[in-house]
Amino acid sequence: MTITNQLFALQDLEYKAFHSRLIPNVEPDRIIGVRTPKLRALAKQIYREDYVEEFLDTLPHYYYEENNIHAELLLLRYKDVDELLERLAAFLPYVDNWATCDMIAPKIFKKNQDKVYPILLEWLDSEHTYQQRFAIVALMKYFLDGELREGLLEKIASIRSEEYYIRMAVAWFFSEALAKQYDKTLPFIEGKKLDVWTHNKAIQKARESYRVDAEKKNHINMLKIK
Repeated sequence: MTITNQLFALQDLEYKAFHSRLIPNVEPDRIIGVRTPKLRALAKQIYREDYVEEFLDTLPHYYYEENNIHAELLLLRYKDVDELLERLAAFLPYVDNWATCDMIAPKIFKKNQDKVYPILLEWLDSEHTYQQRFAIVALMKYFLDGELREGLLEKIASIRSEEYYIRMAVAWFFSEALAKQYDKTLPFIEGKKLDVWTHNKAIQKARESYRVDAEKKNHINMLKIK
C-alpha cells in the first residue's frame, strides 16, 4: 500500500471540511482530511521502511497531507543535521501553506546552531514564500534564547514583503523577541523599524503574551502607529 493510500485510510471528512477553512490557499480537492496525531503516528510506524526514501525523492506531492507526512518523515529519518538541511532545502520550495511550514520543528537545530544559522540566513532571502517563512520561524524558535546573534534583529526587521504569511512571521518573531529579549528588541519598536502593519501586529501579539508583564504591555501599546 502506498503512503497516499495509507493516508486515505485515515480520512476524516468532517475534519477535512473544518481544516480546509484554515488553509484557504490550498484547494479542497488536495486535502484528504487526516488529523495530525494520526498522521504523526503513521509517520512513526513507517519511517524506517525502504519505500519511504522513494516517496521523499518524489516531488512535488499533490496532497496537502503528503507534504505533511513528508515533513514528519524528514524529522524522524534524518538525524544528521547536514543531511537534514539538504533534504529541507529540496523540500521547502514545494511547501505551499503555513500549516505544513510551521509543523517542521527540527529539535536537532538547537544543538547545531553554528551549522544551522548561516543556512537560515541564506533562506531568509529565498524567493519561495514558505522557505523564507520557515527560516524566520526557525530563527524565532531556536535563536532568541540566551545571547542574541549579532545582527539577527536587524536582519529580520529589514524584511519587506507583500506576502501575508511572511509579514505575519516577522510580527510573530518580534512579539517573541519582546517576550524573550525585551531590552534589545524595544528599540526596533520605538524606532519603527518594521512596516506599519507588521509593527502593529507585533505589538498586538506581544500584548496577548502572558510572558510580557503589564507595564511593558502598556508601554508598547503606546507605540502603535495609527
